[in-house]
Amino acid sequence: MSPPMPGPGGYPPQAAPSWPGAQTQTAPPAQHTMNHLSPATLALLRRLPPPPPEPRYFGRNRSPADEHRDVTGGWLRAAVFGAMDGVVTNASLIAGATGAHATNHTILLTGLAGLVAGAFSMATGEYISVTSQNEVTSAEIEAERRELERNPGRELAELAEVFMGKGLEPTLALEVARQLSDDPEQALTVHAREELGIDPDDLPSPWTAASASFGAFTVGALTPLLPYLVGAASFKVSLILASLFAFGGGAVVAKAAERPAAQGGFRQFALGALATGMTFLVGHLVGAQVG
Repeated sequence: MSPPMPGPGGYPPQAAPSWPGAQTQTAPPAQHTMNHLSPATLALLRRLPPPPPEPRYFGRNRSPADEHRDVTGGWLRAAVFGAMDGVVTNASLIAGATGAHATNHTILLTGLAGLVAGAFSMATGEYISVTSQNEVTSAEIEAERRELERNPGRELAELAEVFMGKGLEPTLALEVARQLSDDPEQALTVHAREELGIDPDDLPSPWTAASASFGAFTVGALTPLLPYLVGAASFKVSLILASLFAFGGGAVVAKAAERPAAQGGFRQFALGALATGMTFLVGHLVGAQVG
């Protein structure tokens, strides 16, 4: 006697999918019960503690174990990039002007121009890049919405395949996909997350990214410029301040990422020192030729 033929999509006959339009010759899928679980699994489920009261995100119900740092929204990357770019850019500009034997007045004007131009450039770039990214993301989400409207059966099958790839049994995967697909908006969200890797409810804000970049760049660019602003013009002091800022910023970011703080600080310091040293050398060579 030959073995039973597999159902559509390679499913076992007893778990063949029954999404709209699927042609099967097998028995209908099992009802949504817990009978398919083993006695040991059922016993384990009964011993689990009840779910926490909702909501657990505000006020006295908030638990420290539930708290996570907000690393979304586009602000963290923009702030770190802006701060480090600000200190390296302005320290390099000051170093280049110093290498060219410019007057303190010229160095101050160069630093101020670099601060203003860099801050607005960074903010504009962040706003445009995040907005463009969100527009492309929205277009992909709308394409998925149209697919759900035109081919609900195929989309249901795709979602079941995703859950099977995560380890669910075919029958359970199909039932989960079916229940999630009852609500069109929920189905769209699940498809976007599982198939596209996009969270429609958590897109970064272009204004947040632009503001974070603008503010962080301004703070970073002000650091090496401070001696010239307060009338105590000193290239050495400017370099020391820029070095401390770069090392401290790298250390803070590394600590937040649970990496060695000294390693992160030295990496940022070394990269900034390389950029500043090269700019000083170019300024010195150009200044000598012009002089």
